[in-house]
Amino acid sequence: MNTKPFLIRLFLGITVGVITCGSLTAQGGHSALSERVGANTVSMVEPQYQFDYIPDFTYSEIEQRISVMETDMPFELNETIFSFINYFTVRNREYTRMVLARKDHYFPLFEEKLRQKDMPEDIKFLAVIESGLNPKARSRVGAMGLWQFMPGTGREYQLYVNQYIDDRQDPIKSTEAALKYLKNLHRRYGDWELAMAAYNCGPGNVNKAIRRSGGKRTFWEIYRFLPRETRSYIPQFQAIMYVMRHSEHHNLYLEDPTFPMEFEQIAWDGHLDLAHFSKHTAICVEDLEFLTPSLVASRIPKLAREISLRIPKSHVDYLVANQDWIKDSLNVQATQFVAETAAATPPQTSAGHTVTYRVKSGDVLGAIAQQYNVSISNLKNWNGLNGNMIRVGQVLHIHQPNSTLNQRAIASSAKPLQVDSENGSKVYTVQPGDSLWLISSRLEGVTIEQLKKLNNLNSNQIKPGQKLIIG
Repeated sequence: MNTKPFLIRLFLGITVGVITCGSLTAQGGHSALSERVGANTVSMVEPQYQFDYIPDFTYSEIEQRISVMETDMPFELNETIFSFINYFTVRNREYTRMVLARKDHYFPLFEEKLRQKDMPEDIKFLAVIESGLNPKARSRVGAMGLWQFMPGTGREYQLYVNQYIDDRQDPIKSTEAALKYLKNLHRRYGDWELAMAAYNCGPGNVNKAIRRSGGKRTFWEIYRFLPRETRSYIPQFQAIMYVMRHSEHHNLYLEDPTFPMEFEQIAWDGHLDLAHFSKHTAICVEDLEFLTPSLVASRIPKLAREISLRIPKSHVDYLVANQDWIKDSLNVQATQFVAETAAATPPQTSAGHTVTYRVKSGDVLGAIAQQYNVSISNLKNWNGLNGNMIRVGQVLHIHQPNSTLNQRAIASSAKPLQVDSENGSKVYTVQPGDSLWLISSRLEGVTIEQLKKLNNLNSNQIKPGQKLIIG
C-alpha cells in the first residue's frame, strides 16, 4: 500500500531478500531456461517423506494446473509470474511455510468479509503479499498491519492510532477498511488488478500509467508505465494464488501444524494492564497479545472509547460470570498505570447513612467496594487513604445513600454457604459471581490463604461449578 523499492518482505520485524526480475518480460511465453525448474538447483533425493525435498517442475506443468484452477480473478501465466512461483516454491520455501502456518488464523475472517461485500474471494491472498499475514508487520516507511495501512490512509478509513492502540493492527477493523478501500478503487477502474495496483502505489500513479499507455485499462497493458514495485506486486499476488492452492505439488508441508485459537470479542471500557488481567483471569499474556494485536502498550489507561479485547473462548464463561470483581480487582492497580489520566470520582454527598466495616485478613479495597456498590476512589476519599493498602482490624467508613443501599450485597455476605459433605470434608460448589474473598467472608475464621492451601490453589482463580474444601 506504500511506494518503496521492490522487495519481498518477510514481515518478521525485518526486511529480507531482495528480488530482481532482470530481463524477464511482462507478456506471455517462456524461454528454454525456464522449461524445468528445481532439478538443476537442488540435489535430487527420493521424494517420499522427505521434508526438504524440492520437486522439479516445468512451465507447461504450472500452466496446465492454472488452466483448470477455479478463480474469479484474471490469471494467465507468463514469465514474470512463473519466476515468482519459482521464488516461493524453491528459493524461499521458509517464507511460504510461514504463510501456510498463519493462513488458518486469518483466511476465514477474510473470506467472510469478502462474501459480505460480494468481492472475489481470492483477494485474501493480497494480505500475504502485503504483510506475510503478520498483523504487527511494519514497513520501513511506517505502513502497519495485515493490510499495510499508512497513518493517513488509515485515518481516512477510521483506523485510529495512539500510543496505546493501533487499529491498523486489528485484524477485523483493518480487513474491513482494506476491503472498503479496494471496492472503492474497483468502482473507479472497473478492474480488480488495477484496483490492487492502485492499492499498492496509489490511484495517482495508476492514472498516470493509463495516460502514458494511451488510455489502456488493464494491468498488463499499462505494466511498463507503473512504478517498479507495482510491476512486481500483481505477479507476486498471482504467484501466491497458485502456490497456496498447490503447495502439496511442491512438497510444502508443515512439520508442526498450528490450529487457530477460538475467541470471542468483548468491549473493555476501563483501565487495562495485561499482566494484571492475566493474573485475575488465568489467560496468559501471550494469548491476549496474539488475539488482540492492536494493543501497542501492555498498560492502557481508561480511554475515550472501549477497547475491543479478544479472549480465548474457553475463558468466556468464567470472565462473564466474574467480570464485576475482576474489574474491581484490576482497578486496585490503577495507580500503577502509565500516564494515568482519570480523575478521582468526587465523594458522594447525597443524604444517606454510613456503614462501618472492619478489615479482615485477605481483604482488598476492590472487593470491599464491590460488596457495598461504591467506587474505590470514593472509598479512599471517605477514609483518607492515599494508596490501596489496608490493614487487618482497620475500620472503614462507607457512605450508603438511602435510595441505593444494596441490601442484597450486604445480606449475601452474611448469608451462610450451602455446604455439602464429601469424604468427611465440608465442600462448597462455586456459584457464578463467587470469589475466594466473598467465600471467605462468609466462613467464620477461614482466610483466603487457608482456602488456597486446603484446595491446592496456586492463584485466586476459581470458576462456577468448582468444588472447594472449606473445612
